[in-house]
Amino acid sequence: MMDGSTSGMFFGGGFMWIFWILLIILLVLGIKGLGGGDSNGSSSNDSPMDILKKRYANGDINEEEFERRRKELEH
Repeated sequence: MMDGSTSGMFFGGGFMWIFWILLIILLVLGIKGLGGGDSNGSSSNDSPMDILKKRYANGDINEEEFERRRKELEH
């Protein structure tokens, strides 16, 4: 028997899916917002020399590369 209860289940279930999808999207955006800056730890306010020093400190570049790039930045 169809007494209209199936339409109520459909709309309730459909709206629940929308609710959960929106909730997940908001959580993902919130987590990204809390993460801040770039993945390499530099911000847009860092000078090129600051970035170079951080890369050297992190071990991304060796001493030779650091000195070569430092000299280029100073000229």
